[in-house]
Amino acid sequence: MASDPAIAQVTMTLAALAATANTTRPSGESLPQQTARIITGIDAQLSDPGLATQGAWELVWLALSEANANMAFIARSTDGSNAFAVVARGTDADITDILEDLEVGTVVPFPESGSPTPVAVSKGAKEAFTQVTTAVSIASPSPNATLAQALAAALKAAPSSPQPTVYVTGHSLGGCIASMLAPYLQAQTWPKQPQPQFAVMTFAAPTAGLQSFVDYVDSRPWLIDERQNNAYDLVPHAWADLVATTEWYPSPGPQATDEVKLLIKGFAQRTKGNVYVQPGTLCLMNPGYTHLAKNLVNKTTQDFLAQVAFQHANATYLDLVGAPDVPAGPVVTDVSPTFGSAGDTVTINGTGFSPDSMVDFGTYACIDPVVDPSGIKITAKVPAGHGVVHVRVTNTLATSPPVAMGQFAYGGPAPVVVSAVSPTSGNVGTPVTVSGSGFAEGATVYFRDKASDSVRFVSTGEIIATAPGLIDVHQTVDITVKVGKATSPTSPADEFTYTGR
Repeated sequence: MASDPAIAQVTMTLAALAATANTTRPSGESLPQQTARIITGIDAQLSDPGLATQGAWELVWLALSEANANMAFIARSTDGSNAFAVVARGTDADITDILEDLEVGTVVPFPESGSPTPVAVSKGAKEAFTQVTTAVSIASPSPNATLAQALAAALKAAPSSPQPTVYVTGHSLGGCIASMLAPYLQAQTWPKQPQPQFAVMTFAAPTAGLQSFVDYVDSRPWLIDERQNNAYDLVPHAWADLVATTEWYPSPGPQATDEVKLLIKGFAQRTKGNVYVQPGTLCLMNPGYTHLAKNLVNKTTQDFLAQVAFQHANATYLDLVGAPDVPAGPVVTDVSPTFGSAGDTVTINGTGFSPDSMVDFGTYACIDPVVDPSGIKITAKVPAGHGVVHVRVTNTLATSPPVAMGQFAYGGPAPVVVSAVSPTSGNVGTPVTVSGSGFAEGATVYFRDKASDSVRFVSTGEIIATAPGLIDVHQTVDITVKVGKATSPTSPADEFTYTGR
C-alpha cells in the first residue's frame, strides 16, 4: 500500500473526478459547453465533505483539448496545507479502447523531461502529453492559460510557508500522462522561493517510456514516487508484460478464453520490440484477488473483458485505497414503451437522474424532459428520429452508458433483448426462464447455436425454454432469442452454464 494511505485516498479521488462529464452529449455539444459542464461537476464534487477530499480543495484551472481528446485540471487545498494537485484524465472505456489509445510501436525523444541525456517515450504517450501541456483553458477560473502558466500563477499567489507541495496524479492513461507531467513540471523554474516539492502518485497507469525514461524519472528528488496498481488490473501491464495476463484469473475466474489470449497477444505485439518499463515504486493492491465482480467468473470472452473493466474502474481503485466512491452519474435501466413514433411519451427508468438531466434518443435531443423528484424516472416526448437507438441521459457528472434495455425502435417492432436468465446453470433439459423485451409468439431460443426444442411464450418480456443437448455439456453459453429477423445481442446477463447431462 501507499506510504501514506490518506494521500492515496485524496489523489485517487482527484483522479476519479477527472472522469466527470468525460464524454460529449450524444446529440452533440461544443467544446465550451462540455468544458462548462465538466467544471460545474468537478466544483460540486470538490465541495462535497463526504469525499476523501473533505470539501477542502478548489478548482484552479481546467482545459479540455480539441475533440475531447485529453483533459487536465489543477486544484489547490483550502485547509492551509499549501498543497496543489495536477490531475490528468484517463480513459473510461472498454479494454480494447484503452489499449488502442496509445501508439507504442514507435518511440520518440522527450526533451521536455529536462533530462540532460536523451530519454525515449512512446509516440502515443508523447502526443497525449503535448495535448495536455498545450491546451488552453477557455473558461474560468483561469481563462486563456496553459497548465504551466496556471500553476505558476497559483504558486506565485500561494504563501511561502509551509513549502508548497504539488501532487501529480491520474488514473489509467491519466496516470501515464502524469508520469510525464511530473518531470516536465519539476524541470520548470517557478516564480518564487521556496520552490515547490513534487510528489507523483499514479493509479492503474500503462507504461509511458523505455528504460532511459525510467532511469531519469527515478533519479529525481520526489517527495513521493509511487504507482498504485491493482494486482489483477490488466492495464498497468501494458506495455511491460501484457502477455502475463493471459493466465488470469485465479479461482473463481474467469479464465481467459482462446479468443482473449489471441486478443491480448495481438495487443502485446503492438510494441514492435520496444521494451517498456514502469517508473516509481510499485504499491500492489488486491494481491489475494479478494475484490472481484462475482457475477463475472464464467470462462467466456464477455466475462473476462467485463472483469477487466471492473478491476480497472475508478470505483474499484477508490475502494482499494479505502476512499468513498465519487457520486455516480445517471444510469438508464430501461425505457417503456420500447417502440413507437416521434411525439409519443416514453418513461425512462434508472438512477442518478438530477433536475438538470438532458435526454437524447440516439443523436436527437428531447425537448423539456420531466425529471421525477425521486431521481429514478424521467418522462420525455420522443424526438424525430429513425431506426433503433439508445436512450441516454446526460447531466453535469456524466452521460449514461448505452444499455440493451434502454433502446427505442422508431416504428417498431420492439428491440429483442435478453436481460436475465434463471437459473443460470443446469443440465440438459433444464427449463430456463428468459427475461427481456421484444419477445413474441413463435420466437426461437438458442443456447449458443443450438435451438431449444421446447419454447413457451409467456409475455413480451418472458419466455421459458428447455436447455437442449450440446456436444460439450460442461461449458458456458449465451442464450439468444430470435424474433423474425431480429436476434438479441449477447451479454454476461444471458449466460447459462451446463453442469452435465
